[in-house]
Amino acid sequence: MAFRLDDRWVWDFWFAQEGGRTHLFFLQAPKSLGDPNKRHWHVSIGHAISEDLVNWVEVEEALRPAASPAWDDYTTWTGTVVQAPQGHWLMFYTGTSREEEGLIQRIGVASSPDLYRWERSPRNPILQLSDNTLYETLDKNVWYEQACRDPWVFPDPDGRGWHMVFTAREPSGPSIGRGVIGHATSDDLHQWTLQPPLFRSRVFAHLEVPQIFKWQGRWYCLFCTAANLIDWNYSSAAMSHPMTGTHYLMADHPLGEWHLVPGDFLVGDPLGKLYAGRVMPARDGSLHFMAFLKNETDGAFIGELSDPLSVIVHGDGMLKVDASAYGVLASKSFVSA
Repeated sequence: MAFRLDDRWVWDFWFAQEGGRTHLFFLQAPKSLGDPNKRHWHVSIGHAISEDLVNWVEVEEALRPAASPAWDDYTTWTGTVVQAPQGHWLMFYTGTSREEEGLIQRIGVASSPDLYRWERSPRNPILQLSDNTLYETLDKNVWYEQACRDPWVFPDPDGRGWHMVFTAREPSGPSIGRGVIGHATSDDLHQWTLQPPLFRSRVFAHLEVPQIFKWQGRWYCLFCTAANLIDWNYSSAAMSHPMTGTHYLMADHPLGEWHLVPGDFLVGDPLGKLYAGRVMPARDGSLHFMAFLKNETDGAFIGELSDPLSVIVHGDGMLKVDASAYGVLASKSFVSA
């Protein structure tokens, strides 16, 4: 495996690249917990570095839940790292509190001069859902949590500030189809304004761990979800079988209109062997796909990161990843290609 820890599970991750070095930030929890389902509530953000996406050196952890009562004293979950125009680095991350039993998710930010030492912003949280005008707020009769997590931040391609996308749900419609790509904007990376969703799925309960990137003039938005969180009518009509894994949207501009790529997931299977995939550029300019290893054939949780897998971009912009090394076959859209 590209990255595994003997004493800890590893799952969702994100990255920053500085020169020829990639900094990997990842969720981790001790295997001594016994039950991997407990990992979400005993989490911290780890940090490793690599020059080739294969050989990683772990360094000191980046962030952990606040020690005193706070909006993020229970969990510090998935995020993204960007470099501010002033030169310092910002990590946007998801937090929950013990007082709220982890049910309400908010987004905050920490800063660093060097990608190693991180300090929370006194303005935190910088994004939260206060009403259900644009996004679903907590209603346990509809959904088990208030989703506002997994921020991915990127500069506006036209130079008009910054965009943040995040995992959220819209406030109406069938519960299984309320998943959206949430959207917020900022002029300075500190003050954020909620905007309407960039994409309404109508068929997914949530679209986790979004990543937006541009390649060869096209824009892509990766996301992941589970087989049991997909509208049955959609999965039975559009997919060879319901699957858990990573899929993507395409657009000509990051503000849309975004379109769901038809057919099977980019990397997915009924068991969910690989999850929360990211596309990462290598030093030679090629694209690679990495994900965390989620489930064994018997359903047991793994908690390691995959090796980088080459991403093929077809002439029409469609993506292909060969994940057969992990027992995940190519999507039906490419079987005969």
